[in-house]
Parts: sequence; C-alpha cells; structure tokens
Amino acid sequence: MTFGVLADVHGNFDAMVRAMRRHPDVPFWLCVGDLASRAGAYPEPPVPLYWIKGNNENFDAIEAFVSGARHVPNLHYIPNGTAADVDGLTVAGLGGTFAPTQYNTPAAGLSHGTPTRTRGSGEVVVRDDKRRHFVREEVEALQRLQHVDVLLTHEGAFPLRIVPEHASAARPISVGKKPISEVIAALRPRLHLCGHHHRFAAVTTREGVPSICLDRVSRSYVLVDRATFEPQKIEQTDV
Repeated sequence: MTFGVLADVHGNFDAMVRAMRRHPDVPFWLCVGDLASRAGAYPEPPVPLYWIKGNNENFDAIEAFVSGARHVPNLHYIPNGTAADVDGLTVAGLGGTFAPTQYNTPAAGLSHGTPTRTRGSGEVVVRDDKRRHFVREEVEALQRLQHVDVLLTHEGAFPLRIVPEHASAARPISVGKKPISEVIAALRPRLHLCGHHHRFAAVTTREGVPSICLDRVSRSYVLVDRATFEPQKIEQTDV
C-alpha cells in the first residue's frame, strides 16, 4: 500500500486531481503547503488530503478551518505544532516559513497584514501577513511529541542545498532551516517531507532521517511505500 505526497499546488487543482485519479488505489494524500489559489480558494479533493500551511495561503480561511467554522469534504488541515492520525500513521506538521524577526512572537500575536486594493480590478489583497511564518512555541510543541511517523514542513531542513528555480547558473545554495533540523532531531520520524523551494531533492539529514523536498505538483509528486517508507518520484508527464 502507498500514500501520495504533493507540494506547492498554488491553485493548480487540475494537476492535483490528475495525480489523484491516476492512482485510484492510493487511500490518502499529504500536502506540504501552498495549496490555495491566488484568490484564496481551496479545492474539494476526490480523496482525503491532509495538509499544512505554506507561505502563500488564505490565512483567514485557515483560521476558520481550525475553529470549525469552515469545512471542506476530504480536506483536513494539520495546525502547526500538532499531529494527526492519518489512517494509522502519526503525521506532524510545521507549516509556513522561518523569519528570525518573528520567531519569538506568540503564534496568536502574528500580524494579519494590511488589506490594500489593487489598481484596475479593485481586488482587495492582504500584504505582509505574518501568519505565513512558524514560531518557536510551535517548534517546541512539536519537540514534545512522540512516535511520529511522518513530519511535514513547508521549508526544508538544514542542511539542504538546491539550485533555485529561476537561477541563471547551476550553483546550489543553502536553503535549509536549523529549527526544522532541531524538530527532526527530537522526533526522529521515519520520513520528513517538505516543499517551498520548487525543486525535487532527496537527502538524508544529519539525524539519519530520509528527507524529501518536493517540486511543484504541476511537475511531479511522490508515492511512498507504507511498509518501507521508500519514496518514488512520479513525473507529471501529461502536463
């Protein structure tokens, strides 16, 4: 039996659904963030999808998901610092990005940003929403968990070196974040999955944990063998 993992949907729900329907035997999928469209819409997946936040989300909608004020069939949000039982697997989440200036802020105190109107269309856009970050209290909450099978983060763990998506030269840069490495060291999950960087990379962390950085779902996704936790990259060849 396998489960599926995808990343950085950015509203490309057609690519997401295409992957799911290509593997009808996969009972559930995980997503490492950046699920929403630019307009802040969320999909109704054909099979259960468990996800964490990225840095490009509708954060008001996420708060409604957490409070229970909003519900979408088959869409299950995992708040930062918590774990969910997913078909017998314990899946923990740390969504969003690392910002040193926000790291010591209580999660409830992160700024909601400033609504502004764009020229022409008059669309209201929220700028600089600090809820896109994770904070220390969420990291420490994760470190207190036990027996985690899969850790989902949006950003990668240190050390992770990749060639940026739009780089003019093929020179890898360091993109991993040490707080995520600290979580991995504390939890020792069987598998760590991340996205955000729009590049596929399979590495082993310093703690000996397999770590997979996924590309955009429009280009590829991953199937994971539930017995061995071995990942298989699947190309979106028909996109």
